Amino acid sequence: MSTGTLRAAFGAALLFGSLCFTQTCFAQSMESTEGVVLYKAYCASCHGTDGKGVGPMTEWLKIQSPDLTRIAAREGGRFPLARVQRIIAGEENITRGHGSREMPVWGPVFSQVGRDQDWGKVRILNLAKYLETLQVR
Repeated sequence: MSTGTLRAAFGAALLFGSLCFTQTCFAQSMESTEGVVLYKAYCASCHGTDGKGVGPMTEWLKIQSPDLTRIAAREGGRFPLARVQRIIAGEENITRGHGSREMPVWGPVFSQVGRDQDWGKVRILNLAKYLETLQVR
């Protein structure tokens, strides 16, 4: 087996393992409005559990995940809560890693909640507020 084939097989196994490991987290997150639960289910695999941009999928990504603990630092010390909410919802595109504005990776998960549109907004707000707690001081 060639090194490339072995690497691809390992990557597929890692992805499958990550998805299986987080399946419970995804099931929990479908009903949750807690920022920490949503983060672990939808963000940690790429951005890391600590938000520093190093998750289990990092080496397989074409674009490096940003350090989410430094959002406020990149914005002059102020956490841009409304902008972060727009980014999560897919209303503002900042990187190719999250897809185009028309097709963001996770935006619909948070904003198109069938039972209650406001519930989706609460989830986005709580996730953004959780990211605010991760900021370096």
